[in-house]
Amino acid sequence: MAFLPVTHVLFDMDGLILNTEDLYTVAFQNIVSQFGKNYTYDLKLKLMGLQTHETAKMVISELELPMSTETFIEESKKQFEILFPDTQLMPGAKRLIEHLSKNNVPIGLATSSSKDSYDLKVNKHHTELFSLFPYKTFGSSDPEVKNGKPHPDIFLVSANRFPDKPKPEQCLVLEDAVNGVKAAKAAGMQVVMVPDPRVPKHLTTDATLVISSLLDFKPELFGLPPFDE
Repeated sequence: MAFLPVTHVLFDMDGLILNTEDLYTVAFQNIVSQFGKNYTYDLKLKLMGLQTHETAKMVISELELPMSTETFIEESKKQFEILFPDTQLMPGAKRLIEHLSKNNVPIGLATSSSKDSYDLKVNKHHTELFSLFPYKTFGSSDPEVKNGKPHPDIFLVSANRFPDKPKPEQCLVLEDAVNGVKAAKAAGMQVVMVPDPRVPKHLTTDATLVISSLLDFKPELFGLPPFDE
């Protein structure tokens, strides 16, 4: 398959740069366990990439929880404050971000997380790495992002944050979630997917390219500077 050259790269965060998808599972299971429910991987697949309030509404609806959206969000925040400060980097993330930054490739962060959630995940261990992103868009707290993934809003808003306003076809998105891939495609962008191994293969077909780890990413496929040997 031939890939088109790009000039700008947009990164998702949860499950792509940081291992927070595992932590979300722990947090949500801790909440729903109070009601004898299970937070299944099938449900998680539907939620990945959604904004905070969308996630809360869907969990409550799917599991028929006797609680309000606001209560679920408050309970989640308590869990996150315990779990998120010790997030770990996913394989290859640091190497790729530093490589693109060093080679003056414009990069941006496009995460469905809120600014508060981002701070919890990043401030203890990862501020230096994330400082390499001059442009960050927080989907759950940015008024310009009207709709969460799979809608294209976050990637279109993020691309518009670059001073030279690249066209969608000039942007490459890096994502782990099915909803994120759909959002990137809806935005008219190419998207490299690094899915959790449990994601069924038929749900990855919208991606321009599927790889098992960011360690496998070859920037030169998209006209970007290759890694030094």
